[in-house]
Formats: sequence, structure tokens, C-alpha cells
Amino acid sequence: MVDTTGTSAGSAGLDAPVEQPGGGSWPELTIRGIILGGLITLLFTAANVYLGLKAGLTFATSIPAAVISMAVLRFFRNANILENNIVQTIASSAGTLSAIIFVLPGLIMIGWWQDFPFWLTAAVCAVGGILGVMFSVPLRRALVTGSDLPYPEGRAAAEVLKVGSASEEGAAENKKGLNLIALNALVAAGFGLLAKMKLVGEEAGRNFVVGGGVSGVSSGLSFALVAVGHLVGLSVGLAMLLGLLISWGILMPSLTQGMVGTAPIEEIAGTVFRDQVRFIGAGVIGVAAVWTLLKIIGPITKGVTAALAASRTREAGEGASLSLTERDIPIKIVGVVIIAALVPIAYLLWLFVQGTALHDHLWTLIILTALYVLITGVIIASVCGYMAGLIGASNSPISGVGILAVLGASLLLVMVFGRGTPPDQTEALIAFALFATALVFGIATISNDNLQDLKTGQLVGATPWRQQVALVIGVIFGSLTIPPVLDLMNNAFGFQGVPGAGNAALAAPQAALISSLAKGVLGGNLPWNLLGIGAAIGAGIVIIDEILARMNSKLRLPPLGAGMGMYLPMALTLPIVIGAVLGHFYNKWAERQADPVRAERMGVLMATGLIVGESLFGVLFAAIVGATQNDNPLAVVGEGFAPVALVAGLAVFVALIAALYTMTRKAARG
Repeated sequence: MVDTTGTSAGSAGLDAPVEQPGGGSWPELTIRGIILGGLITLLFTAANVYLGLKAGLTFATSIPAAVISMAVLRFFRNANILENNIVQTIASSAGTLSAIIFVLPGLIMIGWWQDFPFWLTAAVCAVGGILGVMFSVPLRRALVTGSDLPYPEGRAAAEVLKVGSASEEGAAENKKGLNLIALNALVAAGFGLLAKMKLVGEEAGRNFVVGGGVSGVSSGLSFALVAVGHLVGLSVGLAMLLGLLISWGILMPSLTQGMVGTAPIEEIAGTVFRDQVRFIGAGVIGVAAVWTLLKIIGPITKGVTAALAASRTREAGEGASLSLTERDIPIKIVGVVIIAALVPIAYLLWLFVQGTALHDHLWTLIILTALYVLITGVIIASVCGYMAGLIGASNSPISGVGILAVLGASLLLVMVFGRGTPPDQTEALIAFALFATALVFGIATISNDNLQDLKTGQLVGATPWRQQVALVIGVIFGSLTIPPVLDLMNNAFGFQGVPGAGNAALAAPQAALISSLAKGVLGGNLPWNLLGIGAAIGAGIVIIDEILARMNSKLRLPPLGAGMGMYLPMALTLPIVIGAVLGHFYNKWAERQADPVRAERMGVLMATGLIVGESLFGVLFAAIVGATQNDNPLAVVGEGFAPVALVAGLAVFVALIAALYTMTRKAARG
């Protein structure tokens, strides 16, 4: 049982125990908490890397990390809500950093890298992530304690911590929640095993001729994608459905007119979708990102101004009497770390450029890029922190920020080098733009998460500077985990569009889009007409969404969701839509229960288990493929069994989804 008496005897703290209002003291930043946070980081970071490369989506890890932490630490003396908060802080920052996969695989896709150099990849993640923590420290007072931003995920994580630490009943609920995560993880992993044995199918789909053009319908049998839909909600799910209908119901039949008979319809559909429809979807995503930034630029400016004013107040000596719950990492240390980060940034850029066609412009590139990273980083930290507070870290258009970052980096290089550079120099410039974007994106991913964590800390009485240190620790854990997982995925599956990639190649959709944009800007062949069509569609969706907002409609039409629905293959999109509908009906049921918050939380834990189980099995399977150099090392039947496997897969998948929701509802009632 969690000790809530506040006694400090035997504390295993790395720092002095936190003084509590009740007169006792609790350990907060502890060795055991850091170790547990690191172990959870390994699991969730690997899962997020796999899911992000497969579907272009990642999941929030705060709540499941908090549940696991409370279930484990309750067996230790002096375990408490603040220590559990540190564990979820470490795990969530590391899990969020995995979004760096939205950029780095682009270096493989353009042929610049053949694998992911461990130390170089880890250093890019670490430097960008630590800068993300530092840039958002001055924003805490303005955007967390001094604003009315809802921080939905931060508040939800705080409620989980409070309930779990308050009573024996809370400890029992944590145990039930952990069991629910484990059960769903085993089911998802088990289905994945059957699929890799070829006993059940993994995807059902068919292309067909419609109105003289080509279209199709397909859906993956993926528990993780259904779970993602449950988590993102009905509005995002319906927006993705709209994007899917625009792509496959309007654009594909129109763009393939007259092509029927020139090649197999599967080949026509794949080529047109990849080379044309996805760029239109990119235009929608770009408009969605710009619109979001325009909407929040005013509040962001006010927030940054207030944060700087608070820092000046502390510098004047008025902060000496601040309570522990109001103490950040001192602004001087923040400034020193930011300035010091210029050294590793310069070194990383030097390593990247040496021996390339850009070597003669080494110092110009280093100075301009370092300034670009710092200036853009400050802006992005503010933008992402505000967006996370407004709509939650999971729903923030972080990929849109990446699009804008790579366009900025590419245009900066065009200003320096001009157009018409030799082919070898153009190739090097494209790679350099992606590398610089990776540094900026590390800042974006972490600043998109840590204000959410600091909101949780504020609500449970945590010490901000200890949480900020925990965020840095989480960044380091994540930075060491991401490179080997990326390398494993690359060696086992490869990425779509890379020569030699097989049918199981991972889509890595954001990385493909961002690398295409860099190539288009620097190579001078960006399909502006397709992006323009997408921008027009995106503007129309923005208008519809704003009308819904003015009507105070519960349902919205997030433009970014529609853009992702257009950009992602239907096999990835449709399961998310189905999951969003299932999650909507489950949450409606939860609202009618005696404890609706608890019932809804059980649904979140179910979805988390499905994502973790399928993703971790995917990582394990990748290791087996890499070790055996066999694409189907677990297959026990031949291709002739495929029709039976498809029917069996559909039946088993539907039956298991129904059974898992039934069991979750039972657990939520009990």
C-alpha cells in the first residue's frame, strides 16, 4: 500500500525530501524512481517508435506510466504520489522524444544514411530534447500556473496519481488497471504472433474500377490502430474519415481517369496515391499547422512576456521566499545550458558536413544553422507548449511543426546557395536540411510534453525543478533507446520508397513527407500545384471547423486529422476511424456509470495495453527477422493458406475486440 503519512525515515532520495503542508516530508526524485522510469521508458519508447514508423502516430505514455509506477512502488516503503509523478515524468518525456522518427528516417529514404549511427543519432535526440526542456522552463509560470489552459492530459494524469495514492481502494484500482494493460497487451501480441505465423491475415483490401478511374478499400487488422482511434476521439476519427473519403472517393477516381488498362489497377492506385494524393494531403496538413499557429500567436506572446517578467522578479530577490512548489531550475543555469548547447550543435554539424560537397561552406553552415536552431527553438517551444496546454500533447499538430521547420531550413539553404547547385551538392543540402530539422524537432517534441507534465506536478504538489531534472533524465534515457530500435526497424523491414524495401516496409509517413518537401524545395521540383489543391481543401475544412466551433458543437473537424486521413494509406486510417467510433460508444457508456472518470480511465488503459502489446511484438519480430535474415521466419503455412487466413483473421479480430471491450466494461464496474 502507498504510504501517505508523510514520514521521511529511510528515504532513498537523491535530494532532500519535499516538505509537505501536513508537516511531514516525502522523497521525490529517488534512485528507485529513476530506475523504474528508465525501465518503463525502454518499453514505451520502443512501442512508440514502432507505431510511429508504421502509422505516423504515437501515444501518450503519462497515464499508463503512472499506473505501472503506482502498482510497482506500492511494495516499497515511503512510496508516494510525488515519486510516482517523477516516474511518469521520466517515462512520458522519453516516450514523447520518439516522435523524432518523424524526421530521421528521411536520411535513409534519400539514401544519405544506410543505417542510424548510434552516437550521432543519440546526440541529436539528446541535444534537441534538453534544449526543449530548457526553452520551456521560463514558460511554466505563464502557461501553467498563470493561465487557464485546460491541459487535459496533465489533469488526467494528476487525477490518476491522486486516486491511486489516496487509499487502499486506489491501490486496488491500480492493480486492476495494470492487469488490464497486461491482458490487452498479451492479446494484441498473441494476434500478432498468429499473423506472423500466417495463420490469420493482417490486412483486407481490394482495388476496383469506378467511373473510369481507380479506387479501393482496405483495412489493417491492427489492435494498436483501433486503440489509437479510441484514444484520439470521435472528432479526430471523423476528420480522418473525411480525409479518407476525399482521397479515395474523389481524388483517386479523378486522377486515374484514362489509366485503366495501362497497368494493373493495384499498381495504378499505389503510384497515384504515393506521387499525387499524398502531396495534396501534405497541403492540407500545412494549412492546418499554419492556421493553428495563427490562432495561438497572441496568447503565446503574452505568455512569454509574463514568463520573462516572472524571471526578472526572481532575479530581484523576491523569489527567495518561494515555496518548493514554485521553484524552477534557476534562469541563469537555463541560460548557461542553452549557450553551452551551441558546442555540441556545432560539433554535430561539423561531423555531418565533413567530407561532403558542403565542406567548403562549413563555418557558414554551422553559424547559420546554430542560430536557426536557437531562434526557431524558442518560437517552437512556446507554440508547442501552448498547443499541448490547449488540446493535449497527443492531439498537437507536431508533424505540422516539423513541416514548417524543414521548409524554413530548406529555404534558408536556398538563400545561401541559390538554385541550380551541382547534383552532389544538392543531395548534401537536402540531407543537411533534414539533419538541422531533426535538431529543431527534438525541441518541438519535448516542449510539446513537458509543460503537460509540469501541470500534473502543480496539481499534485511537486517541485518544478525536480521535475525539470527528471525531464532531462527522461530525454537521456530516450536518446539511448531510440537509435537501436530505429536500426532494428530499418534492418528488419526497411522503409517504403527505399530501393529493396519489401512488402512489410514501414510507411514512416511524416519522414517521407518531410524528406519529399526538402527535396522539392532544394531540387526545385516541388509539386506546388498539388500542394495548392491541398491548401484549398485545407482552407475549406478550416472554415467548416470554425463554423462548428461558433455553433458550440461537441463535434469538431480538426483540419490536421483530415490531412492525415488523406495522407496515410487507407489500411492505416480505417482502423483508427473504427476505433474512434468504438471509443465514442464506450465513453458514452462510461458517462452513465457510478464513477464515470474511473470507467473512462479503464478504457484508456485497455487501449494502452493493445498499443504496447502489438508494438512490442513488432519490435521482437523485427529482431527475429534481423537475426534470421528471413522476411517470414515464423510462417508455418504457405501462401495457399492466405484466403483461409483472411477469413479467420477477420473473425478472430472482431471476436477479440468485442470480448476485450466486454471485459473492460466489467472491470470498470467492479
